[in-house]
Amino acid sequence: MSSLSLSPPLTPVGEIARSLRGDGYAIVSPEEVAKIAGVSLTDLLNLNSFWEGLPRDPYLKDGGRYRFRRHVSYEITNDALAIVPHRAHWQSLNYNALHGGIERWFEPTQSALINNPSWKSLLIGIAHILSGIKPVKTWFVEAHQFRIDTTDGIGRPTPEGAHRDGVDFVAVFLVDRVNVKGGETRIFEANGSVGLRFTLAKPWSVLLMNDEKMIHESTPIQPIGAHGHRDTLVLTFRSNGFQDSPNHSQ
Repeated sequence: MSSLSLSPPLTPVGEIARSLRGDGYAIVSPEEVAKIAGVSLTDLLNLNSFWEGLPRDPYLKDGGRYRFRRHVSYEITNDALAIVPHRAHWQSLNYNALHGGIERWFEPTQSALINNPSWKSLLIGIAHILSGIKPVKTWFVEAHQFRIDTTDGIGRPTPEGAHRDGVDFVAVFLVDRVNVKGGETRIFEANGSVGLRFTLAKPWSVLLMNDEKMIHESTPIQPIGAHGHRDTLVLTFRSNGFQDSPNHSQ
């Protein structure tokens, strides 16, 4: 069976809060994502060019050359978006057994994307949805642009395997997929046996997860033909500050 046939069950905007509280996840169509952001779907699609030319991820411990990424951090307070000085991405070994425990300094997100009104509206729109579920003073947000490439024959979106991120909520947007097969998303209850598998196929569809309830992973991708890639945007929302190394450096 082609992974593209595994269509996800979609959640209308009005049901997102209920679904995240009860089920631990919600899968939202590109059209509904545009409504959340208060922009057109064309505006979101116009952001795709910022996934071209991403720097290679230098921290892959499996020796792979398949992942490219940029990173930026924000504080969102009362729907006001404030970028913070560029900082390392850090996770404990409890949440990332492969790449945890080290400060990973990725290249910063492009200034043209940071200043793009549709980008800002998207982050604020998602934060507004999540604040309706868990009212907090400030969301501490990390945004990761990813490209998983198949130049070497296979690309692994989650080389660390099934995991949680150690935050409150995670948003995984499919930005684009070009000439690839695989990339199936799998989510599981952290304290149960219920799971779901599906493939995000439409650009700017999103999987929203309650990170305390759900474990997630994506299967490897392979090219259809000579070459392919899969682009995603991952946003993490944390209510009690950023995750920082005990040996935090500036």
